[in-house]
Parts: sequence; C-alpha cells; structure tokens
Amino acid sequence: MPYPFLKGHGTENDFVLLPDHDGTLHGDLDPARVARLCDRRAGIGGDGVLRVVRTAAYAAAREHVDPAEAEWFMDYRNSDGSLSEMCGNGVRVFARHLLEEGLVDPGRPIPVGTRAGVKVIEVEGDRITVDMGRPGLHGATEVAVGATRWPAAHVDMGNPHAVAFLSAGQTLAADGPVGSLTAEPAYDRAVYPHGVNVEFVERRGPGHVAMRVHERGSGETRSCGTGACAVAVAVALADGRGPGAAVDDGAGGAGPATYRVDLPGGTLEITWTAEDRVLMSGPAVVVARGTTAL
Repeated sequence: MPYPFLKGHGTENDFVLLPDHDGTLHGDLDPARVARLCDRRAGIGGDGVLRVVRTAAYAAAREHVDPAEAEWFMDYRNSDGSLSEMCGNGVRVFARHLLEEGLVDPGRPIPVGTRAGVKVIEVEGDRITVDMGRPGLHGATEVAVGATRWPAAHVDMGNPHAVAFLSAGQTLAADGPVGSLTAEPAYDRAVYPHGVNVEFVERRGPGHVAMRVHERGSGETRSCGTGACAVAVAVALADGRGPGAAVDDGAGGAGPATYRVDLPGGTLEITWTAEDRVLMSGPAVVVARGTTAL
C-alpha cells in the first residue's frame, strides 16, 4: 500500500523521511526496503532513511531513550539498510520537519531521541544548533587508501570516526591521494569491528578546515555532521585547544574552540565548549513530499 514520505537534506547530506508517528505503519524497517528507497535511480534517493516515530510507540527506541526525556525518536538507517547510532545532518532535518508539521513548540529546545541518546536542538531561522554531547577520545589509529597511509584520531560522536590529516602539499581533490573514495578506505578491523566513518582533513587557515568523508553503510557523502564534529575535535586537540576549550578567552577564563568545517555540500560551524560539549550549527531543509509504494 502507498505510504507518505518526505525528502530533505542538511548541507546536501540527503534523507528520505518516513512519518510513522504511532509506530504502526512500517514495523521493523526491512533493509531491502531502505536500500530501495535510497536508490538514486530506481527509488527516491538518499544517503539514509529517517523514520519519525514517537519514542513511546517504538520498543527499540525505549531501549535507548526514556519517553519522558524525548517524545520523538529518530530511527536512522544507512542507505544499505544498516542501523546507525546517530546522524548529525539527519537530526537537523528531523527537527526541521517536526517544526514545519507543528509537532513541537517553536522557540523552545527540541529533544530528539537517537540510538546515541537524547540530542537537544535549538532553531533560529535557518540556523539549527545541536548539542551533540561529549566526544569520546580513544587515541590514535591508522587508515589507508591504496598504498598511502595516514595516522588517524579515533573519535566517537555516538558513532565511530577515524580522522586523518593530509600532509602538507596534499589536497582533497579527486586526483589527489584520497582519490574518489568510491571504495572503503582500509582501517583496523580490530579497532572498528562494526565499521567506521573515515574523514580526511585539509587545513585552510586558522580555525578553518575542509574535509571529505566515507560513511560506513553509505559510501562517500556530500556531508557528515558527526564527521564534522569529530574533525573539529581532532583539529582542536592538534592545535592544543582541548580537552573542551583550553584557550584563554581574554578575561582569564577558557573560551570555546570553534571551527569552520567546509564539506562538498556546504559549511558547518562546530564549537567544543569549556563544558566538554560539542555544538554543531548548520542549515537543514525539507524539499519535497509525496507517497510511494516502494
């Protein structure tokens, strides 16, 4: 039977949204259906699927979130149908949808449940800011593309990331050492038994970096919100600005470490606060709606 869908994106990281408020429409989403919805030629097209469901109505959501803390739960699946704990761009699109449909109070913080816990979101015009929580710092690892290897920082933002810095003179261009990122970069399977998002970082200036990402379960995407957060944390540590914000604010205290992160699909602003919270700010839009029988 046909069912409703919406399409949205955050810095061109795009998603199919499935409204299933009472948890009665989709059951446990079949990976094959998710893959068909995300197919860019035979489906709607997207980097993943966001099911919009009330926490109280979905048993799997209640394993991660108390319904009293967050009415709404983002049931996120990668484009291959696999589960993911968190999606930074996706949660902004999710919040935009809740606001546009009148499902939350405008002007108030929006708590959204995820498999990585509750994320609190604030919306001011086109700018959506998400408190992504405290980063997990797990030391150094290594990634490789072909014969080229880089040391990488292991950062957890509710999902795992390996952040590699390009050497001086290397660029993110497709004809550079990173290549097309069509194939998954090599990484230590013992460190990441469930896969990892791999980010490659090029410095552009003080407080300014660019990145490309290969997301587990989706391949290279135009943007990755949790990846941008992991990159900003890794850059801050490399700059001697962590943990949290070990930078004098001019008044004798510690100020936040803020970075502009350029991605192929747009720009995000990431702040690592003195309270050890990572704040991600950027746009999100819903661009279409319809029905499908996929």
